[in-house]
Amino acid sequence: MSVSLTLRSLQRGSLLSFRRASLTGFRALHATPRRSELYPNADLATFSKVVGTQDRLVLVDFYADWCGPCRQLSPILEKFSTDASIKSGSELPIDVVKINTENETVLPLVQQFKVHALPTVIAFRNGEPVDNFVGMRNEAGLKRFLETV
Repeated sequence: MSVSLTLRSLQRGSLLSFRRASLTGFRALHATPRRSELYPNADLATFSKVVGTQDRLVLVDFYADWCGPCRQLSPILEKFSTDASIKSGSELPIDVVKINTENETVLPLVQQFKVHALPTVIAFRNGEPVDNFVGMRNEAGLKRFLETV
């Protein structure tokens, strides 16, 4: 049983008048899948948590603040992480994890994934790298990349 306010109690401004109502006639609520998310300035813990997520495509963007192409790519990636209509070729929602390569705490990731040029974007699915690209991509180029992963 749930508790609901009667119209009369709302009209009188009184929150003390409640009536019990059965669940008959109420719609059941269903959980919806989490939408795409952006994780700026991620650390090792965030990287590990997000990349290991099942049923999502995770784009990890290795960047630096001084990098011109990185600054051009960043708004495109952010748009893709906030636009729920943009999905990968496998129809998975897209999360974006941004790793600032100038942060010494993420150096193990930079070394592990052999990041030698910026920007480097690596796509992960179910915790495993599935594809990557190095350098700037415009919006159409990034959409083509997403269709393949």
